Amino acid sequence: MTRRASLQISASGYRRLPRRILMTADTVGGVWTYALELAQALAPNEIEITLATMGPRANARQKHDAAQIANLTLVESDFKLEWMDDPWRDVADAGQWLLELEQLTDPDIVHLNGYAHAALEWSCPVMVVAHSCVSSWWRAVKPTTLPRAWHNYRKHVTRGLRGADVVVAPSRAMASALQFHYGAPQSVAVIYNSADPSHFQLSDKENSVLSAGRLWDEAKNIQSVARAAQDIFWPVLVAGDDHAPDGQTINFNNVQLLGRLSREETAAYMARCSIYAFPARYEPFGLSILEAALSGCALVLGDIPSLREIWGFSAVYVDPEDSQQLAAAVNDLIVEPSRRMALAKAARRRALYFSPERMVEQYLDAYSRLLETRTCGGVAEHQQIRSGVPTCAS
Repeated sequence: MTRRASLQISASGYRRLPRRILMTADTVGGVWTYALELAQALAPNEIEITLATMGPRANARQKHDAAQIANLTLVESDFKLEWMDDPWRDVADAGQWLLELEQLTDPDIVHLNGYAHAALEWSCPVMVVAHSCVSSWWRAVKPTTLPRAWHNYRKHVTRGLRGADVVVAPSRAMASALQFHYGAPQSVAVIYNSADPSHFQLSDKENSVLSAGRLWDEAKNIQSVARAAQDIFWPVLVAGDDHAPDGQTINFNNVQLLGRLSREETAAYMARCSIYAFPARYEPFGLSILEAALSGCALVLGDIPSLREIWGFSAVYVDPEDSQQLAAAVNDLIVEPSRRMALAKAARRRALYFSPERMVEQYLDAYSRLLETRTCGGVAEHQQIRSGVPTCAS
């Protein structure tokens, strides 16, 4: 097949860019938002994206959002995702489907937002973006070691990481987790995620606190917000899916439950609420935090390495296991409006750093180096790309 890569002049000189990318995603979490954000940011470079989804099919709103991106073509399946229960027959079938899509779409690069399929025999170079993983999730939220039932998952992830031409993580903390749990690759490029500031508005703030995330997810730790709410001086609003995978419906007292909202609906609440509370136990990046900061919220976050890395001095941190500490931290901001507003301004300044322009430039450089590596061939070049992709300053 004839590749359609083009040349572009960048700050560092000429770089070879892809014309077509085959990208994978799922629709159940932040990967969907990330994929659409990246596709939109790549549009001015005339790069066409075929977005192949697995897991639950996109809902009407998601399909509408995807259709608004001129350079994106959505192709759906309902194969199980690799972190689901007993998925491996579906993962194998999905792999065959993806290889057929590669033949049909003739991409220059395969961009996988998962692990297992990087071990396939692709015709073009492969990037894996490691948004999260079960092993690091389990270590963060469970008191026990990863059960033997997940060892097959770990084997597939390890094989996928070793099969990729380049691996990207959204934070140094996630890059370290990959090396700790899977031992390879030795070098992981760090490219932080982004959000378009134009989607989030500054508005007159109300005396309210917001938290958003899957109510049943121990990593998001919305349970701690619900426990703290009875001691918080202002009303606490919680947005998120309340239907757990096992069929249970989660219900919290002391908070106003908003249910599962669209991104636009969540942004409207972020614009109104003064404080965003997110005491996560595990969050490799945290797009909802970024969106809240762009909306002018003061941030109260779980004290974990990834969030310290990303937000530095522009947030208040609490022990994720201590709901009383969370309530006290939120109340301190309530009774000190000048500090609350100063923190909100600091968070927004920090959030503006994570711009789509910055993210897309780093991905373009990564794609360019990936194409050059596969063109040249050889082990030396393969190793060079893993250490040569520029990382985002903290």
